[in-house]
Amino acid sequence: MSIEVLDPTYGDGLAGAGSQEFALAERLETLAGATVGFISNGKQGTVRFFDALERELIAQYGVAHVVREVKSNYSAPADPDILDRAKEWNALVSGIGD
Repeated sequence: MSIEVLDPTYGDGLAGAGSQEFALAERLETLAGATVGFISNGKQGTVRFFDALERELIAQYGVAHVVREVKSNYSAPADPDILDRAKEWNALVSGIGD
């Protein structure tokens, strides 16, 4: 019996194969005036969480606009069109509702 260990730090999940260098996004100095996007997996538990988070971001941090997107398949990566729109956001929160 053999066990294959997958390393999520690599682009395709297979240790050493197809790895790519990446850099973390620069940290925002402030959220004031920012547009923050939420990407949900569409499960019921995300709605209340994102409602509360949106209120907090606006009231406490001065976020100007919150955009909400829902993936078409809860178990798959975000749809390409959502990722395209995300390029316009200053920050992104991805959430699951389990």
